[in-house]
Amino acid sequence: MARFRTRHVAFCAAFIIFIYHFLPIENASSSHPRDHAATNSGTDLLAKYMNDQKYVPKIVPTESSFPWRRVNFQHPQSRIPELPPPITNRPRIQHKFRRDAPSVAAVQEKRRQEVKRVFKKSWASYKSHAWMKDALKPLSGQYVDQFSGWAATLVDSLDTLWIMGLRAEFYEAVEAVATIDFGKSTTGTVNMFETCIRYLGGLIAAYDLSRSEILKAKAIEVGDLLYAGFNTENGMPVDFISFEAAKEGLGLHVEDSVVSASPGTITLEFSRLSQITGDSKYYAVVSHLMDVFYDHQNNTKLPGMWPMMVSMRRKDVVSGFQFTVAGNADSLYEYLPKAHALLGSEDPSSAKFETMSKTFMDTAMENLFFRPMIPGNEDILISGNCDVLDDGPRLDPESEHLACFIGGLYALGGRLFESNEYLETGAKLTRGCMYAYKSFPTGIMPERYNMVKCPDSKTCKWDEDVWISERQKRKEYKEHLPKGFTTAKDPRYILRPEAIESVFILWRITGKEEFREAAWDMFQAVANATDTTFANAAIEDVTVVGSRQTDYMESFWMAETLKYFYLVFADTSLISLDDFVLNTEAHPFRLSKS
Repeated sequence: MARFRTRHVAFCAAFIIFIYHFLPIENASSSHPRDHAATNSGTDLLAKYMNDQKYVPKIVPTESSFPWRRVNFQHPQSRIPELPPPITNRPRIQHKFRRDAPSVAAVQEKRRQEVKRVFKKSWASYKSHAWMKDALKPLSGQYVDQFSGWAATLVDSLDTLWIMGLRAEFYEAVEAVATIDFGKSTTGTVNMFETCIRYLGGLIAAYDLSRSEILKAKAIEVGDLLYAGFNTENGMPVDFISFEAAKEGLGLHVEDSVVSASPGTITLEFSRLSQITGDSKYYAVVSHLMDVFYDHQNNTKLPGMWPMMVSMRRKDVVSGFQFTVAGNADSLYEYLPKAHALLGSEDPSSAKFETMSKTFMDTAMENLFFRPMIPGNEDILISGNCDVLDDGPRLDPESEHLACFIGGLYALGGRLFESNEYLETGAKLTRGCMYAYKSFPTGIMPERYNMVKCPDSKTCKWDEDVWISERQKRKEYKEHLPKGFTTAKDPRYILRPEAIESVFILWRITGKEEFREAAWDMFQAVANATDTTFANAAIEDVTVVGSRQTDYMESFWMAETLKYFYLVFADTSLISLDDFVLNTEAHPFRLSKS
């Protein structure tokens, strides 16, 4: 957040904040129908806001063509357990920051403004070329609808607009969100996972920040749509909701095999929706769902963790032999400590999240994390994969950009559970991803790669002959890879946020400048390599400077990646980790207080 330099500006800012938070934002209960002809255009709205910053548009939401709240379930679900009461106290998460020296603050302000500039360019191009569509194609200027056509980028970016202080653009976007019809879809099936984290998560977070009743109403619509995905005989959610069958209340058929992250990534959104609405039905279904994982956590082939693939039809979360915290499983683990932060452990129904968190964290430290052999002998950690075969657990020293969230999660767990071991592990894992970024010619790590595991994690020295031998065993080896890396198995960078996510969390938790400086290096590398005429694009090969770009920009570029970069350089009270917990799409949910 920018520091104000005069009393006059500070007074004006305080007055504007008062207007936002204490005057009505819109009259969602108005009985007057919306007059489309009289509605302000986006240009008029911006003009009015800029001319009079007290102006906040009065917007009446358009209710979706199908009332999801009225679906008559063939398989009604229990509303027990009830939502736990608010938490009375939590351990402190954020470092106690002191004000930066004026010279340092000036540098950070320039960095913050540069991140904001990149965001505004992407947002302007989305508005001009893909408005109300799911995503902009950053090379051609075309668009794509891949998430039911409900304007995924718009909804996903709402809270980023608010956080960056782009209030006029925010209210213009809210006006557009008010018209989204969640009763229609561009596809016959709706992806439960993506709809939950992007749409429901985006609407809840934007409501938590702005208190816009329109966003709350739309969040409830999406929540009820997703709740229909639990209309199943065994109470487990489907992976894809059959849209028309769900409307009719027909019992849906749970898929036999899904990635474990899919059912494991509903808890935060549904629990927060219950907190906001006071309706325990959302919390009750995810509580029963997570009981399945809790009851069998120690019965898997790697006790303490669950396999990448599970069967919710059979309630089988134990049969697989592949274990990872990266793709297919990542946010299952991410949501356990975060659910504890949101719900606490004082209530019996939510106490399981603390137990599951500590159990998986201990198991992963023992079986998945390894110290890589690198020329400088730095003491860092990389998260690998583990296959459990007849001869026991076997570590595969392969990692992914997706796995980089785990450092921040361990640091968060270190604070939540008051464990220095978790915190130090999180710092080493985060430094591992920072090392991967700075090692490649572009300054960006690849989507997937391999390294050499040190035989001894405490005393590990570089051995070039061993590295050469190991890289020759890999058919994916490419010339000119940095020393220590045996492959860049998937050399792309697709605008992912996981590395900067952990860097942001470690900065906020430790206050160590190494993380803020690393973030700036990462941002410059990413911004330079991905810049296009319209916005930012994925690149094909991080091992080559000037790599070809791909006509691809997921909504998480503005929802997550740029948000995390911005928050590193902003005032540390903005989205404090003591006040918010962020979902897997970087949407901040307000932590309830007693």
